[in-house]
Amino acid sequence: MKAAEKVTGQTILDSLSDGIYVCDNNRQITYWSESAVRITGWKQADVIGKHCFDNILCHIDKDGHELCGKEFCPLHRAIVTGQLSRVSQLVYAQGATGQRIPMEVTVAPIHDDAGNVIGGVETFRDASAVVRDLERAKTIQQSAMEEDVPEGAELTFTPHYISHDIVGGDYYAIKALGDGRYGLILADVMGHGIAAALYTMHLSSLWNRHHPLLKKPVAFLEAINDELVTVIKQEGSFATAVCGLIDLNEHVFQFAGAGGPEAVLMHEDGTYECLKSDGLPLGIMSQYDYEQLTCAFDPGDSLLLFSDGAIEIENADGKMLGPEGLIDIIKSQGYPQVPIRMVALEEALLQYSNAIRLEDDLTIIEIRLKGTS
Repeated sequence: MKAAEKVTGQTILDSLSDGIYVCDNNRQITYWSESAVRITGWKQADVIGKHCFDNILCHIDKDGHELCGKEFCPLHRAIVTGQLSRVSQLVYAQGATGQRIPMEVTVAPIHDDAGNVIGGVETFRDASAVVRDLERAKTIQQSAMEEDVPEGAELTFTPHYISHDIVGGDYYAIKALGDGRYGLILADVMGHGIAAALYTMHLSSLWNRHHPLLKKPVAFLEAINDELVTVIKQEGSFATAVCGLIDLNEHVFQFAGAGGPEAVLMHEDGTYECLKSDGLPLGIMSQYDYEQLTCAFDPGDSLLLFSDGAIEIENADGKMLGPEGLIDIIKSQGYPQVPIRMVALEEALLQYSNAIRLEDDLTIIEIRLKGTS
């Protein structure tokens, strides 16, 4: 009993295998645990009293974004939203010898007795062993995303893909079918992470086998749906998708949808149309008849396709961003006169949300037909 009576809260915190640090609302570090020293090599004297955005940890995320002092910083997001992490987030910290250490991080705000946020706490653990395997899996997954657009073609295909985890559940591809025609797909498997990534590899296999059917988009969609029914139904999961055919001779876009967000046709002057195509998500019902639609696709136009993660974002009042909200943000940043800038767009989406981080894979694809000028 005497030994137990000597145990303090700080003793317990310093005994944990996870590193812990605490900062105030200005992100000045006030506590740095012994395990934090062990994982990073930074001693208490190196960090206590410093700001977390000083040249110490220099956190970046898996996509290379600088986090410290930025909107993307998980600890900052916990403080400004008052929300705690529901799942861990992967970040890379700089150790005392300059090495990059992958870490699984969770964050939470600290409240005073009146309920006011007065700081934040971050816990982290070394994730090196897991990350090595996932990074190899990411390389394999990225190689399955096909971009077959010859250099100098009349159109450009620009994918912006940011997976929630190292691997993700969005899949895209475009293929030259000959005679000025291109087939394409954007699919979004339910969920994210490893299980969703495995489904995208199956989608890649189906794409390789059936993409010639895209000369008639509904035929392609119906073929992969029938195959996915046997694979996905047993797991209670599904994938949404939009697929289509761009015909440069006729200047048309033929498309069919399977439960995903509508595509957007953006004109050079900034006006746009939402291209809605109703249809059940893939893998729910076999022998389902999808609907094929057609719209003009003229020089200077661009097609925007996006996954659910780009629009199913709620603010503090529970309002969903939606396709129109996303387009408003993109246009406010100068599009279509200037290219989409994903870092700025991500930051704007995060500022709109009431979350620590964006909660799903994020894919935005731009297909632009060169103008007559």
